[in-house]
Amino acid sequence: MPVGAVPAITGKLRKRLILDLTVALGGGTALGYGYWYAIHVPSVSRRDAFYAKLQAERTE
Repeated sequence: MPVGAVPAITGKLRKRLILDLTVALGGGTALGYGYWYAIHVPSVSRRDAFYAKLQAERTE
């Protein structure tokens, strides 16, 4: 098999790396926002409401 018959693979690793990094950062950011606003914020709101109610009951 002649040496020139195999196509060059230069640049494919760099393109794949950029795609992988873009997908990882974009997906991580999207999942982070999803967790923050779907789970964390409601949980903190429930906790704060509980302690506000407890404080109001203690001051009466």
